[in-house]
Amino acid sequence: MADIVDFDHHPLEDAGFRAACRKRLNDDGVLVLPEFATPAAIAAIQAEGEVHRDKVYAKREEHTVYLSAVDPSFPPDHTRNRMVISSKGCITDDQLPEGSPLKTLYDAPEFRDFLCDILGEETLYDYADPLSSVNLHYAETGQELGWHFDNSSFAITLMVQPATSGGEFEYVTALRDADAGDMNYDGVADVLDGRTPVKRLALDAGALVLFRGRNALHRVTPNAGTRTRLLAVLAYNTEPGIALSTEAQMTFYGRTA
Repeated sequence: MADIVDFDHHPLEDAGFRAACRKRLNDDGVLVLPEFATPAAIAAIQAEGEVHRDKVYAKREEHTVYLSAVDPSFPPDHTRNRMVISSKGCITDDQLPEGSPLKTLYDAPEFRDFLCDILGEETLYDYADPLSSVNLHYAETGQELGWHFDNSSFAITLMVQPATSGGEFEYVTALRDADAGDMNYDGVADVLDGRTPVKRLALDAGALVLFRGRNALHRVTPNAGTRTRLLAVLAYNTEPGIALSTEAQMTFYGRTA
């Protein structure tokens, strides 16, 4: 782990560091830890991404910001049914080498213990299927991630290679209360139509991000440069034995486990 994480700047086991991280996440809904991964680890992951580029499953799709099927009880142009575009590719957990720094980080007890403390979770578990725990996402020129709310309560990502232009993470926090069934159609429309200011993160390679996206609308703008944007997604569950359905696996990966 000392070869993967810059412990001098990010002492994961230090109580004061953890308290500061927890406060930032709770106050802002997002925690950014710049230069979390060492340059050597990032270089190794970039090399893995290039070696396995031929395995990328890429797809362009239209979806609602709520990541649910169109509701025919609303007009097609209603905010509930407005479609946005996501276009990206990825390689899956089983396509990454066993010695990958991503897998070492994902499995490390000290990393999981840090995440549990910051997120307020007792335990974090792998996905039960062999595809979904660690993914490496590729965004080529013009590809983007459309506006949406997450279904899960938190997301953990590691920037591996930013775009030279574009590819910025944009978000609006506390836009709805999903647990209360709040959709906030008017607020979402204001974001989609450019009436609401958004926050932006331009991340450098090595930055770890914890984000609460269930109530925060967010997207990644189109890659406007010539360099592929690479982002690792470290996906955990708060309950054991959870796997993506075969339908979800086909949607995200074009195959099943």
